[in-house]
Amino acid sequence: MDVYSILSQTQRECVADGEVKPIIGNNAGKTLVLLWSQLGDFDNLEYAWWLERESEKLKAKDITVKAVGIGDRNSGLKFCQYTGFPQENLSVDPKAELHRQLGLYQGLTIKFPLLSAKYSAFLNLMLMCAGIGSPGTLSEVFRGYKGDRNAPQLIPNDTVVEETPLPAIKGSMFKLAGGEVFQRPFELATLRLRNMTEVLSNWNTYVPDATYLTQRGGTFLFDAEGKLLYEHRDRHILGFAANMSAPLSFLDKF
Repeated sequence: MDVYSILSQTQRECVADGEVKPIIGNNAGKTLVLLWSQLGDFDNLEYAWWLERESEKLKAKDITVKAVGIGDRNSGLKFCQYTGFPQENLSVDPKAELHRQLGLYQGLTIKFPLLSAKYSAFLNLMLMCAGIGSPGTLSEVFRGYKGDRNAPQLIPNDTVVEETPLPAIKGSMFKLAGGEVFQRPFELATLRLRNMTEVLSNWNTYVPDATYLTQRGGTFLFDAEGKLLYEHRDRHILGFAANMSAPLSFLDKF
């Protein structure tokens, strides 16, 4: 069975009203289906940030976005509150069953003696953060600190970044680290720090079951007839796109 057939026949709890509904509705245009990892995963908060940033592009290309994240309805409500992602477009899969059905990378799944599945998942996640079983993670972390001239400026000069352990930072401060127009040093790392602060402050809501912490996600774009136009299967932490400098650049082909 192909990916579209599986997704079109799958129902999950919708965050907006708690009802179990089909993931994919009857859309006249293209449908972008995102299989997100644990909703407390920093990858997903960052992905949702890019979707909001590129919302006009998605609208102009007549693309409907649907997402399924690992968690429960409370996880989804918190995620949408923080990111602005529409509740009606997000469903939850508490046990990551759909992810496994689609053959998405489960990450490290080493079983450690005397540890429960939850604590084994924590340890596996720490190993992945160090790059073990997660190639590309460390280089992506470093990109957030050193900047990226192939990526756009992320924080407007007149924006103040708050809600981190650091003092409030005005966007214009990043000019001192390198200039304007492109992603400046520490700019992405600051946004990631804000996301980390949000998740750790609400950990039990975002992650009601830590068993599936290492499960990775995927991106699938379909036309109105269900033909698969594009797919990306995550292979590491902070690897939710083929081009992390411009995660939605694959849409430019369509």
